Amino acid sequence: MVTPPQTKAPPLSCDCHFHIFGPYDKFPLDAGRRYTPPEALVPDYLAMADIVGLQRMVIVQPSPYGTDNRATLDAVESFGRHRAVAIAVIDDNVDAATLRGLNDAGVRGVRFNLVSGNGTPVEQLQIMARRLAPLGWHIQVYAEGETIMQLGETLAHLPMSVVIDHCGGVKAELGIAHPQFQALLRLLDSGNAWIKTCSYRVSSTGAPFDDAQANVKALVAAAPERCVWGTDWPHPGMDPVPDAGTLFDQFCTWVPDAATRQHILVDNPARLYGFAAT
Repeated sequence: MVTPPQTKAPPLSCDCHFHIFGPYDKFPLDAGRRYTPPEALVPDYLAMADIVGLQRMVIVQPSPYGTDNRATLDAVESFGRHRAVAIAVIDDNVDAATLRGLNDAGVRGVRFNLVSGNGTPVEQLQIMARRLAPLGWHIQVYAEGETIMQLGETLAHLPMSVVIDHCGGVKAELGIAHPQFQALLRLLDSGNAWIKTCSYRVSSTGAPFDDAQANVKALVAAAPERCVWGTDWPHPGMDPVPDAGTLFDQFCTWVPDAATRQHILVDNPARLYGFAAT
């Protein structure tokens, strides 16, 4: 069950981070996966999105599928290309024709998952960036705060935009004065980086994840024009599973200005992912 949020989402609000798993008889998981999630299908997602008020979608290739993007691309077609795009996982064996096909299918970026693995190795970051930049894609990075601190200068100087998952992976208990968070702010200040303000994975206390508030507020204050938000549905690995409606209300409480929320939920995603302005 999803709790209807108390705050109404503005029209064309975008869920910039979620996954589709299955159906497994059609899209089996990769043998190299580190976890086996239950199926999470397009109709299940749409039921949640309708309640929360999310009308645009960015489907992120999850690590249990490795570089097999078929389930993600099939979901783009199911949702409709007018309102859905994808972030794929590939490696440097991909050829130019395949890249063009992925672009035509709605892919707008490539994810480097440095937490769950089973994807593009970090050693391919710069060579992949050079290949992908002409397509107008971006690099999406899921990493812990320590890794972001180590990679910050590299990410800031890639020839394309970089989108950082889950508030940069800096745990809330460290505080925003910690070197990891300050490195994240410097990366944002470079102008090359965007940040996903999905925040519960940086909570140090667990549900209801209130300790992540300072992280989110600092990131929004630093770069409101390059913040986006997502549900992280179906919340892989989380027990208990968070409520997407409650998470949306929490985000709205932490970002109380309606104009700023409009940017984060609608205008920024339209620019980043190439959705129509209206």
